[in-house]
Amino acid sequence: MQWTDIRITVPKANADTAEAIATGISGGGIYIEDYSDLEEQVEKIAHVDLIEQELLDKDRTHVTVHMYLAPDENPSEVIELLQSRLIAAELPYTLDTEGVEQEDWETGWKAYYHALTIGQRLAIVPSWEQFDTDRVVIKLDPGMAFGTGTHETTALCLETLDGLVKGGERMLDIGTGSGILAIAALKLGAAQAEGVDIDPMCVRTAGENAQLNGVDDRLKVLIGDLSDKATGTYDIITANIVANAILSLAPHVPPLMAPGATFIASGIIDTRRDEVVEGLAAAGLTVTQVKEQNGWVAILCKNGGEA
Repeated sequence: MQWTDIRITVPKANADTAEAIATGISGGGIYIEDYSDLEEQVEKIAHVDLIEQELLDKDRTHVTVHMYLAPDENPSEVIELLQSRLIAAELPYTLDTEGVEQEDWETGWKAYYHALTIGQRLAIVPSWEQFDTDRVVIKLDPGMAFGTGTHETTALCLETLDGLVKGGERMLDIGTGSGILAIAALKLGAAQAEGVDIDPMCVRTAGENAQLNGVDDRLKVLIGDLSDKATGTYDIITANIVANAILSLAPHVPPLMAPGATFIASGIIDTRRDEVVEGLAAAGLTVTQVKEQNGWVAILCKNGGEA
């Protein structure tokens, strides 16, 4: 089965941002080609002379993010969306495509994706794997749209939801991707959730994941631009997207928040933390907590003067 490999090459310094953008719109899988610390990694298991010369000759200053699209997906639409987000993030990049057989990457992906536990209550488990646990299990395929739990931005949001959801909440997930955050909230006890994404592939994937996890009757997923499809107010709002999108979205968030609601903004590189905190405050939100993990930041907010 022929898939499309979309390759985004960026300077090493911009690799994390490019990865977050790519995973945010991917309907297939993500593979990161990074040779910047090749010797350091190999030194742990073998002498550097044992590395193939072809690998030693690889570019160490750039990273290539591979996105894989299924045969029934339109590469031109995905490329247009991808380019718009890369430009919005002001990243220098090159982009090209190539056909690839599904089997060429699928087996390798599965070899590195296993069940993981997050917070005190959650376990993220690939659909093909059995995992014996008393935790709340979320079943996902790593080839779905953004959100498998392995990326720091998603993990930070999941950990926050794990401690935040008490039961009966109404939740909005902006830029829902795979739907993992909305699904987690529902399985932790939230009553209803809505997921919004500008990418139809993500909306389809989130719906499929909701069905896989038995919460499709309580999750409504809509195609829309950030919050324009939201209805009423919510007890929890999540936006696991990029910093620029959060800053653009922020002024629209307070009217969507019920009394005592929490807004979780994630997908933020630590170098932009202060900028985003200032932008959230300017939008009328009160920052109550900032969480960081491996260079990524999640910011928790209340509406106005709420603490």
